[in-house]
Amino acid sequence: MIQLQTTRLIIRNPLNADLEDWHSLISNPKTMFYLQDIMTHSKDESLRNLEVAISEAQNPSRAKYFFVIEHGKTGAFIGNIGYTILQRIPLGNIVEMGYFLLPEYQGQGYATEALNEVVRFAFEEGNVFRIATGCLKDNVGSEKVMIKCGFIKEADFKSYTWHDGEMKDRVLYRLLKSEWENEKSLKTLQTTGDVLFKR
Repeated sequence: MIQLQTTRLIIRNPLNADLEDWHSLISNPKTMFYLQDIMTHSKDESLRNLEVAISEAQNPSRAKYFFVIEHGKTGAFIGNIGYTILQRIPLGNIVEMGYFLLPEYQGQGYATEALNEVVRFAFEEGNVFRIATGCLKDNVGSEKVMIKCGFIKEADFKSYTWHDGEMKDRVLYRLLKSEWENEKSLKTLQTTGDVLFKR
């Protein structure tokens, strides 16, 4: 059972008891506006989706890491985050990552907090070498989260995806383990320097 904790959040494997909240999330037109291809349209469909996530969590050769994001104090269901292993190479796993939150929890820093922790887990505990993620250019909030978490823009695709009745641009971001480690080292040095300066 994977359970990660941040200042405000608990990030954990999904459970059967999550069905109502899981369904509310992935069948919500606002939440899934940019993810219409994986949106569900019935509780039975959401149940099958949840069962796959639970089954993967119990798989010794797990390739899909789907987590529930919940509020650390209230236990409220906030959203989902996770990644899928696309390829296993000698240097580590190459993965694709994604996240989505219920509308009432967006814009409060929860996605950034959760993504930072799952990135840490992936690199430090999940043998991940490379993370890719992306979104439609219209999805400004999601792109801001990627940037805040240190992801680097790799591509800007013009008129790439048919969405909501029109062709839309898509952006692609990446983060290598070495890039993440370098950024972490710089932050540590900066923090140390700030403390010494204050003294």
